[in-house]
Amino acid sequence: MSELQRSFAKAKLATLPPPEFDEADEDDGDYLTELPLEDDSSSASSASSASSTGTIRPLSSRNLFARPQGSPNKRTMDSIPWTTYFERELFIERDAAGQKITHHAYLTSPVGNGPLFVTHHGAGSSGLSFAVLTAQLRKLLPSAGILSLDARGHGSTTITPDTAQLDLSLETLSTDLVAVVNGTKTQMKWNALPPLVLIGHSLGGAVVTHVAKSGSLGNAILGYAVLDVVEGSAIDALQSMQTYLSTRPVGFPTLEAGIEWHIRSRTIRNSLSARTSVPALLTYNEELKGSRAWTWKTDLAATQPFWEDWFIGLSKKFLEAKGGKLLLLAGTDRLDKELMIGQMQGKYALQVFPEAGHFIHEDLPEKTAMVIADFYKRNDRSALILPPKVSDLLKQGKRI
Repeated sequence: MSELQRSFAKAKLATLPPPEFDEADEDDGDYLTELPLEDDSSSASSASSASSTGTIRPLSSRNLFARPQGSPNKRTMDSIPWTTYFERELFIERDAAGQKITHHAYLTSPVGNGPLFVTHHGAGSSGLSFAVLTAQLRKLLPSAGILSLDARGHGSTTITPDTAQLDLSLETLSTDLVAVVNGTKTQMKWNALPPLVLIGHSLGGAVVTHVAKSGSLGNAILGYAVLDVVEGSAIDALQSMQTYLSTRPVGFPTLEAGIEWHIRSRTIRNSLSARTSVPALLTYNEELKGSRAWTWKTDLAATQPFWEDWFIGLSKKFLEAKGGKLLLLAGTDRLDKELMIGQMQGKYALQVFPEAGHFIHEDLPEKTAMVIADFYKRNDRSALILPPKVSDLLKQGKRI
C-alpha cells in the first residue's frame, strides 16, 4: 500500500464513530462460559463464538449478530406463571361418593361465537401442559376460548377427605371432564355451551374419546383430537412403565432443577413449555431437606391399577364416536391394525411429527396448533351454507 493510500485510510477511519459494546455481554461472562443444555425447540442449541464476552456488536437497529435466544441454562430456568397464557382460573366444587371435589381449571373465554377448546392432560401432568399450545392457537384463532383442567390427583384439583384410595378409572375421569365443562358454563353464566373441540394427550386422549363416544356433552362437540396415544402401543408400553418410574428422580433440590431435568432428559424438548408446565407437577415438602425437597404431586406408581382400563377398547371408540377425529402421533409405528384400516378408509385425519417426543404439544406447540386450527376450520358448522328447506320454498310460492 502506498503512503498516499495509508494517509487516506487513516483520515477515513478517524471520522468513524467508535464501535459499540453490549454491556450485557460484559456482565454475562460466567453465563457464557457454561455449556448450554440441549434444546430441540430452537436452532440455537449451542453457543456461538460471536456471543463470547466482549464481542463487538453492530448498532441495535442492525442487530445482526445478537445472541441466539432460547438456550435453556441457569439464567432461563425461572418458571413462567399461568397468567401469561390464561385470563383466569376456576374452582368448581361438587360432591361425589361422599367426597368434596374442587376441580381446578384454567380458562380463557371464547369471543362471540368462537369455539372452546377443552384440553385434558396425560397421567402425571397438569392443565399447564397445554399452556404454550393454547397461546399459539389463540394467535391463529383469536376468537377461540381455552378450558384446560387439572384431573383429580393432579395439579391444583383437591379432594376432601383424601383418605380413600384415589379413583382414576376412565369412567370417573370422564364424568369429571363433563362436570368441569358444565360447571364452567354455570360459573361463566353462558346461555349454552359454545362449539367444543376436545383435545387429550395420552391418558387425556382416552378420556376425551370416552366422553365423545358417550354423548354426555350432546351436539356441542364438533370434534376431538387425540395426541400420541394408540391402544396397542399404549398397552405394550405399560410393561415398561415401572422401569421408567424407577429411573425417574424421587425429588429435586430446587424447582429450577426439576425444570432442568425435564429438558436434559428430553422428557420435554421445549424449554419455554418446561418452564411453564413443570412447576405445576412439583410441590415443596418442608419435612424433606436437601436434594429431594421438591417432590412429585402425583404418585404415578399408585395409578397402576387403572392403566389397562384407560386404554382397552380405545381404537374402536375413537373410530365410532360422533364428530371430527384427529390423531397426532410422534411416529407411524404407534398405529395399530384397527387404526391403520380406519386411516386408509378416511375415517379420521392423521398427522405425524417424527421430530417430537411423547409430549407433542409441548415439544412442537406451533406446528401442533396449526394442525388443530385447520382441523377446527374443517369441522366448523357455522361456515356451512345449507340449501333452503323445501317447505320454506313452498311457503314462498316457489316451484320445486
